[in-house]
Amino acid sequence: MSAQAVLDKVDKTLVNALQGGFPLTPEPFAEVAERLGLGHDEVIERISRMLNEGILTRFGPLYNADAMGGGLTLAAMKVPGEDFERVAELVNALPEVAHNYQRDHDFNMWFVLATESPRRIAEVIGEIERATGLDVLDMPKEEEFFVGLRLKA
Repeated sequence: MSAQAVLDKVDKTLVNALQGGFPLTPEPFAEVAERLGLGHDEVIERISRMLNEGILTRFGPLYNADAMGGGLTLAAMKVPGEDFERVAELVNALPEVAHNYQRDHDFNMWFVLATESPRRIAEVIGEIERATGLDVLDMPKEEEFFVGLRLKA
């Protein structure tokens, strides 16, 4: 998020409202707009602006991969600095990579793998290791926590 990014009261109210569920209707943005007393276009413009400014990093559903028979794990790699971009391109090219973060740590690349089946996790990790020549640390979830963010409007 840039130092210039600012959330006004309407932005905060919108973010809070969208975290409780998004309407599954033919016109979901219109329903959100009506519920909040905003215009349809304003809701879309505010979400787009917050995404473009990096205030929001994503806008979309969160699926329970386990409940759907899939696999989900957090993974990390120690990537030499001069090789980071090449490895990031290889890792990010895989459809199973949900998101990828660079960290200031020995394990400097962290990413989430979301697969159609739990066994596919090991397969994808193997693919990454063969493509990059680097080891992948697999850190499967032991316990799940749900944390909600509510902004003071």
